[in-house]
Amino acid sequence: MRHDNARSASLSDAGRSPADRQAPPRRRRRLLTPTAPAAALSLVLATPAHATVEWDGDADNGGTAVFASVLCDSPSYVYQPDWGDGRGKIFGFTKAVGSERCEGHGIAGRTLTSGRTYWFGWESMTKTGNAQTVFQWKSWGTGDEHDQNYPVIMKVEDSRLKIWYVAPGEQWISVGSVAWTPATWNKIELGIDAQTSTSGSFALYVNGQLVVDRRNARTWDLKGNVPRWGSYGSTIVDVESVHWVDGLKMGTTRADVD
Repeated sequence: MRHDNARSASLSDAGRSPADRQAPPRRRRRLLTPTAPAAALSLVLATPAHATVEWDGDADNGGTAVFASVLCDSPSYVYQPDWGDGRGKIFGFTKAVGSERCEGHGIAGRTLTSGRTYWFGWESMTKTGNAQTVFQWKSWGTGDEHDQNYPVIMKVEDSRLKIWYVAPGEQWISVGSVAWTPATWNKIELGIDAQTSTSGSFALYVNGQLVVDRRNARTWDLKGNVPRWGSYGSTIVDVESVHWVDGLKMGTTRADVD
């Protein structure tokens, strides 16, 4: 697999996480819920004067064609409502009774590589406080083709957003948890320094609050990784789960996905 050598100068600082390297975000005009004050973080390098979005995954930008594929086991489905609230179209990942998943998988037209930082930003809302897995940094391959399966995973359980780092050998390490209110929009910003060794790291902000700053992590599996959004959970096959997602973006800095 090709490795991307075009890393930014700020990545040369060993042991630093995405949280250290990025400026606090600008307030997003469309955010409907109050934001907690972001942690005061010093800049290693000056922040670019304007954001650079590498991928615009908003539902208004081509619908499900923004994903490499959509994985919705029948009778699950993804729909794109416009509720007339100024957001335009959004994704509604509906994991129906009788199925395990409905997810948007990967990024259309892009092959992600190790050795660089990815920032993903989106707004998220679930129908209930038990939507199970709502995000995976999913490894390619099956069985022995991967060591970690999903190095970074987020679940909505018991009205909390829970985040794990899954180390090689499926070792689940809880790294953060924050209250989650159903039927309420939440701003998510996730930065992953994708590394094949334990020099990687990832940081997660929820509504402007730094919730996870995990360092010394292996964040790139044997055949690589891609993001997945939606709802997945073999333990909730007998109940419906709906996860709405708006404003998906990918960039190189936190400011890019603000």
